[in-house]
Amino acid sequence: MTIRTRVKANARKEIFRRISDNVFEISVREKAAENAANERVMTLIARHFGVSVKKVRIVSGHHRPNKRISIAS
Repeated sequence: MTIRTRVKANARKEIFRRISDNVFEISVREKAAENAANERVMTLIARHFGVSVKKVRIVSGHHRPNKRISIAS
């Protein structure tokens, strides 16, 4: 399964909101530096879908707010 996300790093509140079936808006408190925000996003997605973090992978958008993320079943 592939989902699209819009990520905001360094936010005041952590927010995980589903916009449509495969589109999510995620705000995380971690800064974008040193991949901290991406790691937190993958943790939140894994928790939401009930899978291991190892099964969540960023396909595109490593350095951008808009990301495509793959979730292995």
